[in-house]
Order: sequence, then structure tokens, then C-alpha cells
Amino acid sequence: MQTREVDATAVQALLAAAVAAPSIHNTQPWRFGLDPENRSIEVRVDRGRRLPMADPDTRAQHLSVGATVFNLRVAAVHLGWGPVTRLLPAADDPDLLATVQLAGPATDGQLPLGELYEAVERRHTSRMPFTGRPVPDAIVTEMISSARAEGAQLDVPDIPATRRLLRLTQAAEARNALDPERAAEVRRWINAPGTDAFYGIPLTALGPLDASGRMPVRDFTGGLPAPHLPALRFERHAQVALLWTFHDRREDWLVAGQALERVLLTATRSGVRTSMLHQAMEWPDLRTAMAGARRRCRPQLLIRFGYGPEGGRTPRAAAADRPSL
Repeated sequence: MQTREVDATAVQALLAAAVAAPSIHNTQPWRFGLDPENRSIEVRVDRGRRLPMADPDTRAQHLSVGATVFNLRVAAVHLGWGPVTRLLPAADDPDLLATVQLAGPATDGQLPLGELYEAVERRHTSRMPFTGRPVPDAIVTEMISSARAEGAQLDVPDIPATRRLLRLTQAAEARNALDPERAAEVRRWINAPGTDAFYGIPLTALGPLDASGRMPVRDFTGGLPAPHLPALRFERHAQVALLWTFHDRREDWLVAGQALERVLLTATRSGVRTSMLHQAMEWPDLRTAMAGARRRCRPQLLIRFGYGPEGGRTPRAAAADRPSL
């Protein structure tokens, strides 16, 4: 089979999928470059989009870049290529986090990635209450398998363990609210209505707080006099999944980011909504506590999932608005 040309149309499709990936506070901390000689997309970190308070070691930034790498892989398979991905490919270029070579054609083992392509555009974080209807075991199993296929682990705890994880997340949210610098950092990434911004979260995409206080959703406005949705009652028994890895190196963070996006797209394809609860990961002691008794567990993110309204769209910067491509 002849490998298709890496033309402007193909590059546009690849990058449109890439920038649809989730990122912490919609910072979109990635830059792209094209190496035509090697037929590769280079993915670099944008250090100007750091969160020094919430993410001092750039772990969440690496997760975000890992998610965009996965979307590149999905789009490449959809377009007929067999992508070859290298993480941290150049020791002398620490900002180059990954390359995705457009080899081809796609192999049988890669073809399932292409089936997720339609979900890339539909996936949005939903910060709204879910119905409480349990997600079927078959879908949950597929989500777990998706994480493992990318080299990470996904645990779906029982009700007592879920409550423990949510309590730890609530404790982190309370700490964040009492830290003026952290609250100010979050507020800087919230956009008022009518703001023409490529980055950050519009106020219209924020969800309500939980009237019962059980669900530790992040309060992005930090007490500012901003319009809020009325507090609503969230699902009584939340379904959550803890994404984790066995190690905690930069490469593991990129692996976890790819696993995260594969899980989210798998859920989206089945009509399941998702949102991320990252607060406990921002405090070392609470992040360690999220692991429970598992000594080798390195928690990366808590995912809430279920059935409910579609999440609000957040803006994305197109390739033309970025410095590298």
C-alpha cells in the first residue's frame, strides 16, 4: 500500500486532533514542529504555560502533552499511517517531549486507535451533576483495558474506597481555597464572557458546586464576584477511577497522559461523560495518601465518570496561532 503524502491537509487534520486534547486549566502547554525529512511531528512543551503553584514539577504539564501525543496517534491511524512514537527522544533537548513519525501503513494492532477518531472532537470535560446510573461493567472493563494498553493502570474502587478518595480531594480543595497564591493562579486561567482568548476556561464552561458538599468540584473563581450557576445536588454515589503508574519519571507522566486520553475517548465513544479531579495530586502528602496501601502506586489523576450533560466547549489555539508550526 502506498503511504499517503504529508501535505497541508493532512497536517491540519493531525493538529486539529492534537489540540483537542485535555490539559490542566486548558493551558494547552504544547508546541508542534514538522520534520519533513523524517515525516515526523515534533511535540514540545511550552514552558510559558506552567502552573508554578499547582504543578511545580510540571507533572500535570507532561500529562497534558501525553494526551495530545495520543490524539496525534489516533489521527495518524485514521489517515492511514502507522505512527511510531518516541518519548523524550533527545537528551540534549529537554523541551522535545515526543516525536510521532508518520510511518505506514497502519498495522492490525494499531487499527483500533483509528476507531477512536470520531470521539476526539466530541470529548469535553463535564463539570455537571451526573444521573447516578451506573456505567455497565463492560464499559468500565474497556476503560481499564485502555489504560493498560498504554502502560498505565486504572483502578475503579468500591464505594468505601471512593469516599476515601473524594475526602482526600475535598481536603485538597479546602487547602487550595485557603492559599491566596494558588487561588490567584487558578483565577488567571478563567475567561470572562466575550473574551477572545485561545487559552483558559470560559466562565460558561464551569459547572455548579455540589449543594450537598459531597462532590469536591473545583471552585475556579475563588470567591470572586463572578456569576455562578446555582448549586445543584450531584450524584449520591460517584463513580471514579484512579489512574496511576508504577514509576514517577517524566516518561511515566507522558505514558499516563496517553493512557488518560485513551480512557477518556473510550468512555466518550460509549456515551459516558468524564471530568478530572486533580486537586489531591497538587499536594505531595495527599497524593501519596491516594495510593492507599499500594506501595508501588504513583497516582496521576482521579477521573469522575457517568451519564449526564455534555461538557461545555473550551477554546483551542490553532496551529497558525502557535510559534512552531
